[in-house]
Amino acid sequence: MTRTRAYAAIVLAGDRGPDDPIAAATGAPCKSLSPVGGIALLERVLETLRDTPRIGSIIVVGPARTMFADDSHAAAQLDTLLQMPGVRWVAPADSPSASAAGALALLEPDQPALLTTADHALLRPSMIAPLLAAEGNDLSVGMVEYAAVRAAYPHSRRTAIRLGRGDGYCSCNLFAIHTAAGRQLVSDWRRVERERKNPARVVAGMLGWIGVLRYALHRLTLADAFARLSRRRRVNVSAVLLSEPEAAIDVDSLADLRLVESILATRLAAFAGNRRVDTT
Repeated sequence: MTRTRAYAAIVLAGDRGPDDPIAAATGAPCKSLSPVGGIALLERVLETLRDTPRIGSIIVVGPARTMFADDSHAAAQLDTLLQMPGVRWVAPADSPSASAAGALALLEPDQPALLTTADHALLRPSMIAPLLAAEGNDLSVGMVEYAAVRAAYPHSRRTAIRLGRGDGYCSCNLFAIHTAAGRQLVSDWRRVERERKNPARVVAGMLGWIGVLRYALHRLTLADAFARLSRRRRVNVSAVLLSEPEAAIDVDSLADLRLVESILATRLAAFAGNRRVDTT
């Protein structure tokens, strides 16, 4: 009988401190401690991860301790979160990809990992489970059809990756790294960051110039893109399409903040309504 492996979760929580627009709007010392629906972003993500089967440990990368040098309340708030069982903190690096690479380096080479961000306020175990189940891959990338997001939240502004002739797909800041080979893509991510001002060079480097041409002609499907990436990088990387449009919504802007708080309020009202029905 095959033994089910536990995954380490890596939460990227480094940010710009009080200069971040979400932190400024909520009066928090940094984005990851900003309250959304009365609960800090980071706390929401940690609670979800702790409720997710197969997540065995959690590494929180950031926020930087120097942000709280003169704020004992914020320091105590962060310490309380980090005292949750199975949670540890490490300092952030100078970019998200470098932070992810640093956290992965703390794990055993064959330790599978889930990578997400601290601003994923709507994260649920049901969004994570399909990625952890896709163990035939070296790396799995969570995505949602843009049409589903637009249908559920027509006023939400999300970036769509246009592939094929459809509406495209939204990323979800959810990555399952199943094998040591899957970690190679983190190094590619670092190169993408360095070339982020030259999109054509990024696409060419990841998929080749034929891939660029197919993309420009709307002939590159999601399956084609990941198959080409897998061949070029000699790893098996694949998209996992998630059914919940909320998986594509993080808190990047004040509009996102308002949307997420509205969704959370609706969830809370529905939960309260169900409890009243159960007790009658």
